[in-house]
Amino acid sequence: MKMRALGPLHDGPFGLPLATNHQDCTAILANQDWGHDREAHQLHPTMPADAFPSTFLWMEPPDHTRLRGLVTKGFTPRVVSGMRPRIEALCAELIDNALRAGDFDLIEVLAYPLPLTIVCEILGVPRADHPQVQVWSQAMARAFDPDVLMTPDALAARNAAIPDFLAYFRALVERARRSPGSGDDLISQLAAVEEQGDRLSADELLGTCVTLLIAGHETTVNLVGNGMLALIRHPDQLALLRERPELIPSTVEEMLRYDSPIHMNTRAAKRELTVAGRDFAPEQGVVALIACANRDPAAFENPDVFDITRFDRTKPVNRHLSFSLGLHYCLGAPLALLEMEILLAEVLRRVGDMEPLTDTPPYKPNMLIRGLAELPVRFRAA
Repeated sequence: MKMRALGPLHDGPFGLPLATNHQDCTAILANQDWGHDREAHQLHPTMPADAFPSTFLWMEPPDHTRLRGLVTKGFTPRVVSGMRPRIEALCAELIDNALRAGDFDLIEVLAYPLPLTIVCEILGVPRADHPQVQVWSQAMARAFDPDVLMTPDALAARNAAIPDFLAYFRALVERARRSPGSGDDLISQLAAVEEQGDRLSADELLGTCVTLLIAGHETTVNLVGNGMLALIRHPDQLALLRERPELIPSTVEEMLRYDSPIHMNTRAAKRELTVAGRDFAPEQGVVALIACANRDPAAFENPDVFDITRFDRTKPVNRHLSFSLGLHYCLGAPLALLEMEILLAEVLRRVGDMEPLTDTPPYKPNMLIRGLAELPVRFRAA
């Protein structure tokens, strides 16, 4: 916020200018002339070029269009809506566990199990492997931070996690390829597509699975943790939500704006472009500070106030940028919204008192995928 007050664009600590306001970040993220295919080169120069398989996350058309089009079939509104009964049953089970414990770590008991279980079931990861996959995924999520900001230990943990993580998913992919059509999970479906033609290579299939797992739950973990902390810290808003549960969708959107699970996104110019009066040559990069843009007073009234009515559909308001925009708008956004809405509804129905057990819960060291490491809380049944 201090940076934004001093100007819209600043030189950053890892060689890329930082865009701070909502208008410029929106223009960058929504404009197809800003590409997302150079992030690995810009932020991770110490990572071996062949360390990570091809992922549509760092691609541009036509490859991005081809791969995303294949994966999107697993996240259509109809498919996501069909997951509601399973998500409801899982949320009920998790709230059972929380109420039974009374005092517990919300990140461990609620935030991780919900999205991790769902995305693993979508992909076809056996339940017994979920704990190990979570460990790998946490190390990989840290790896999205710029190399220059990571400690030697963090870089070593990332480099150690990558081959084990990839070997595990390579085995799942190979098993699905040996028995095409044997399952209705996404890995089996993508393997079947690969067998039918040259539209999806083995490397692309592997990269897609790993990307979906990390992006499909680490960000939602932070949405649950950051969002619940905001709600607990604002008892007036919690009381209002209990009175007006129809505000649950608006509340989730405000959680995303108020404390974004993703703090920044990179882009590189495909042609000569200008941002905030600065000219960018082709391949020059810029960072959109999403969390900063989401608190821009030029875009949001009283931006530092947590207001669950802000995104009520009867009120016009600017879009938050936590799901990005344009070609790289978050594929899993509908699923993340549904998971959080169902969890909130279950909390309102079954949980009475909620209080934090510390005023200063610790955060993960992550800069890009930003969220709480722990959130000790006390729940009492309604």
